[in-house]
Amino acid sequence: MREQRWFRIAVLAAGLFVVNAVARLVVRFGFDGSDSAQTRASIVMFALIALILGVLTFLRSQRVKPSAWLPEIGFGALGGMLLTVLVGPFLSGSGPFANGSGDFFAQVWIYAGCAIVGSALGYAVAVLLGRDYRSKSLKAFTQARTTRPRRVVGR
Repeated sequence: MREQRWFRIAVLAAGLFVVNAVARLVVRFGFDGSDSAQTRASIVMFALIALILGVLTFLRSQRVKPSAWLPEIGFGALGGMLLTVLVGPFLSGSGPFANGSGDFFAQVWIYAGCAIVGSALGYAVAVLLGRDYRSKSLKAFTQARTTRPRRVVGR
């Protein structure tokens, strides 16, 4: 079951939602819903989401082609975003549109931006270090071409 694609997507979405849930619960119970604490927790939450996606992209891009890991990370982040914006507010004691649609869509855009930037940075670091799947394939091809034994020409 762990090898199926949907499982990895669901685990990523759930993990990203847990980050949001912890941030919301800390603000709700630890700081009694303070606006400044909520702002700080949101910044930390979005930075942590970007970091998680960046590290995951860095690790996955080393083992498999982008056509395999990109949909997994993309749909996992999308699932985490949907859980965060639609279910997360109920943990804070409000609803998704309690502060208006502007706040709802701002959260969607910030989440999407952090997810995209985090994933792009993770992939960029893998490419810069030459550890992505394509760089490793090209290196293996080059080594295979240069280490072939010389052909003996007929007599």
